[in-house]
Amino acid sequence: MKIVDLGLSHLGAYFFIFFARVADMSLDVIRLLMLMRGRKLIASMVGFVEVSIFIVALGKALSGGIDDPVKIIAYAGGFATGNFIGSLIEEWLAVGHLSMQVYPSPGNTTELCNRFREQGFGVTTVSGCGRNGERTILFVLLKRSNLKLATQILDEIQPGIFFNISDARAVRGGVFPVPKSKLIKSK
Repeated sequence: MKIVDLGLSHLGAYFFIFFARVADMSLDVIRLLMLMRGRKLIASMVGFVEVSIFIVALGKALSGGIDDPVKIIAYAGGFATGNFIGSLIEEWLAVGHLSMQVYPSPGNTTELCNRFREQGFGVTTVSGCGRNGERTILFVLLKRSNLKLATQILDEIQPGIFFNISDARAVRGGVFPVPKSKLIKSK
């Protein structure tokens, strides 16, 4: 009977190590996201929980030495899975703003500006000169949660259009689409 108990306790330890690492690495991604968005207090609280879980998981992985390769696999697997799950959570949360620069062909500039503005986006145009001559560059500042809508507009009007997106650390003012629930309430 002791052999069965020993096997179950090892199996439980492996699962604990794996899921503890998934949790602490997912929290690590969220903590970094909060730091990048300037939310220091939330990042600090998440960091406290993250490190607490990390220490317990590491202690469990190192208990009895590092002669058990399954513990190492559970630890590393939890690390990798936690990064993946953390990135999914980050996408789902969609916290913060993005800056999008769009380089439409000359024939699509007006239509793109109009569509963005119809959807509630603020658009600023700037003249530029590229390899193929004069271009109008569209600057669109958007909430991360509106990225899918913005890219759908681009794909509908000019599939394969060149654009780039970067994180906007801080935003003050601006024009952004009103969430649909607020549109319904205001009518």
